[in-house]
Amino acid sequence: MTIKVGEKVPEISFKHLGSEGMEDISTSDIFTGKKVVLFAVPGAFTPTCSAKHVPGFLEHAVEIQGKGVDQIVCLSVNDPFVMDAWAKDRGTENKILMLGDGNGDFTKAIDLSLDGSGFGLGARSQRYAMIVEDGTVTTLEIEDGPGLSVSSAENILSKL
Repeated sequence: MTIKVGEKVPEISFKHLGSEGMEDISTSDIFTGKKVVLFAVPGAFTPTCSAKHVPGFLEHAVEIQGKGVDQIVCLSVNDPFVMDAWAKDRGTENKILMLGDGNGDFTKAIDLSLDGSGFGLGARSQRYAMIVEDGTVTTLEIEDGPGLSVSSAENILSKL
């Protein structure tokens, strides 16, 4: 069952390529005691994700943080090395935490998986954005098809 507003995010640990190499980051590390905007994309370096979704959150990062948001997270079912390369390519340092859900554990746990095998992508995440306060989802915007509208930075900014 898809996660809903009012529910807690599941306890999952992610692998992340940090300054000291591979490290674990848990959902508790990310969400406990914080207000977080998390947006998820079907894949790193894919057209809409690279040309519109991430750039929108980069453009509005200061405004979003000005609304009391402690962290902006971009999640994709990609490995930490790909997410690190994408972060460098997009210039997200200190603005967006680019987080890989390599095995799709978080994506499956919140029931927002997408079967991209018809496009040669395999298991992926649906495109969505959520606002999470101290581990509880307060806003959830899931795209109902291709394109970018409800999960855009501009729409999420209007919900803060």
